[in-house]
Amino acid sequence: MNTDIENLFKDKVLGHPAGLFILFFTEMWERFSFYGMRILLVLFLTAPILSDNPGWEWPREHALALIGTYASLLYLTPIIGGWIADKITGYRMAVVLGCIIMTLGHASMALETTASFYLGLALLVIGTGFFKPNITSIISEMYKGKESKKDGAYTIFYMGVNAGAFFGMMLCGYLAENYGWSWGFGLAGIFMFLGMLQFLLAKNLFGSVGAKPTKIHEVEIPQNINEERPELRNDQAEEAPIKLNPFTMFDKILVVLSSVGGLLYLFNDPLEKIGGTSLVPFEVGGLSGTNFVVLTALFLFLILLITRIVRYLPIVRDRIIAVSIFGLFTVFFFSFFEQSLGSMTLFARDYTDRTLVGDSAMIFKIVDALLTTVPLIIITWVIYLLFKKTFTIIGASNIVLAIAFIGVWGLVLYRLYDKFSQEGNEVDATWFGILNSFFIITLAPLFSRWWESKYNPSAGMKYGIGLILLGLGFAVLSYGASDIPSGAMTASVSMIFLILAYLLHTMGELCISPVGLSYLSKLVPARMIGFMFGVWYLAIAVGQKAANTMGGMIDKISAEYSLGTFFLIFALIPIGVGVIAMILNPILKKLMHGIR
Repeated sequence: MNTDIENLFKDKVLGHPAGLFILFFTEMWERFSFYGMRILLVLFLTAPILSDNPGWEWPREHALALIGTYASLLYLTPIIGGWIADKITGYRMAVVLGCIIMTLGHASMALETTASFYLGLALLVIGTGFFKPNITSIISEMYKGKESKKDGAYTIFYMGVNAGAFFGMMLCGYLAENYGWSWGFGLAGIFMFLGMLQFLLAKNLFGSVGAKPTKIHEVEIPQNINEERPELRNDQAEEAPIKLNPFTMFDKILVVLSSVGGLLYLFNDPLEKIGGTSLVPFEVGGLSGTNFVVLTALFLFLILLITRIVRYLPIVRDRIIAVSIFGLFTVFFFSFFEQSLGSMTLFARDYTDRTLVGDSAMIFKIVDALLTTVPLIIITWVIYLLFKKTFTIIGASNIVLAIAFIGVWGLVLYRLYDKFSQEGNEVDATWFGILNSFFIITLAPLFSRWWESKYNPSAGMKYGIGLILLGLGFAVLSYGASDIPSGAMTASVSMIFLILAYLLHTMGELCISPVGLSYLSKLVPARMIGFMFGVWYLAIAVGQKAANTMGGMIDKISAEYSLGTFFLIFALIPIGVGVIAMILNPILKKLMHGIR
């Protein structure tokens, strides 16, 4: 294995092995297809049947109920996909399987029939389960023994994530809104397939890295681009005595019951709202079967967590309590942040003035052209460096990558030509989705500097700042929407409010991202990482479902009160929770026992 790792480091691009950039582009195409398709979902499902670009004309609540279940499942299947790769397939084969299944999912959705649409969503959930945890595991394996270079590797890798999201939302959104939904769904599938082919043809570069396992691999939590960099100073952290805490039969029963209850709720919620049927057709004390099941599942999960925590020795117990509190804050954060692909996309389409004329139209076109072409020029230069190092070894993979990028350049130039040839300019509703990726790429270095400085805030403060910034973003939208009358389904609010909201939300995300998996990997004993990693993904899954359940109330609240009130609720709750996080900061520091 060490020989294969050494071989990987022989051919370097920008100081890192060429194999890292193969993974960079594989991840980029996967995120291109994932975000490109995902931003279309709410627009397609709610678009009027009688229009130039007909959709399914679902009520917003129904559309967001389905999207919430889909988004939740995307964070649950990787727990299973990671286990299968660890024990059976190996990481590389799992990535290829994931890509193939997701390609079939996109192709299925492009057909636009009811059956093919649901089949497509199911295939995307399964494919993501294989892909998501295992591509980062290959990086972990590549850098074994070279930990000092790992931070830089993940930074480069997650630039691929944001570049893929950026171009996916821009190009799939442009084709879908201007030429038909099938074009958007189909384009996502084409680039997913090319990404898989490029990765598969580069197998000679990796040797046995990520191959079928011969032994059980350790679970390693990958660092996010926005995670903290300071090393844990062991001299300041209290050592935690080791004590095994095996799962009892009671624990296992609670795991099964809470999992079944949670999944039953995830599937039943959209089934009940859209189809009018229920898997749990009963009431308990005025609670519907759906709500009773989810509350029971949550209660059983809390019993499981508490009974396991109290069995640990004091230092480990305290640290796991701290991680659990961070998990709770994470649920709150994602419940509100993920409005970006739900209620905020609807706000962009139905309530934002997206028509520009005269000088403002020309300024926007120039900014849009620079936004699009500058990152593409930089990535094309990286491809040139990669080709110089690897063409003799993996020429076929390089050719597929070149074909994919010629396709992207062609689409980008055609889109710009189309926009510049119009007298005015109507900004696509999906365009606003790219702002999060753009702001992450531009602001991440500034935040990284902040985390490395002497002014680096502690965990509780970062959560507090992140949640307050998130709330302020919604406060901006609430102010922008304050003149929209109750029940209005369209309006013409200035787009500056939406741009400012995305800026504040991204700054909040850059404060929250350092805390999550980074502290999980530091605070939790190695033997428990797998279990807590699953709990963390579960917290994000709960946040995803909660986001779309709350977003689904947009019509009800805006009809009864106003759209400004709807966003005001989304402003006040995160700010309140952010203040609580700051107040709890001294207690969290104590619970962490010296770990920073």
